[in-house]
Amino acid sequence: MNRIQGWLVGVDQGMFDLFSHFNTEGEMWVGEGERSVQQWVDFSEAFAEPPSVNVHVSLWDFGKNSAVRFDIWAEDITEMGFNVVFKTWGDTRVARIRVNWQAVGQARECYNDSKIA
Repeated sequence: MNRIQGWLVGVDQGMFDLFSHFNTEGEMWVGEGERSVQQWVDFSEAFAEPPSVNVHVSLWDFGKNSAVRFDIWAEDITEMGFNVVFKTWGDTRVARIRVNWQAVGQARECYNDSKIA
């Protein structure tokens, strides 16, 4: 369990297209065997320490004549961001993948110098 001390809880989230290989003859679409794609994601603000990160596929497009096999996870999580890794194997043909992610952790304290009217 990730215990967050104090009242500063940070939540950041996003969505992006990890790849679209069907229109470029990319390796996920035309390749075979073990293949992977990864992409670095920057948080909108730095956390005080590495947060808990959850990633999931929000759009998948697989070839109709192959098995659907994949694994997706977050790795190398820091206060600033993380890597999303998508892996497939065998004869699986992946046209495109969209990823949603959410990070929850201890936020950094920030001080606002503006005066309250």
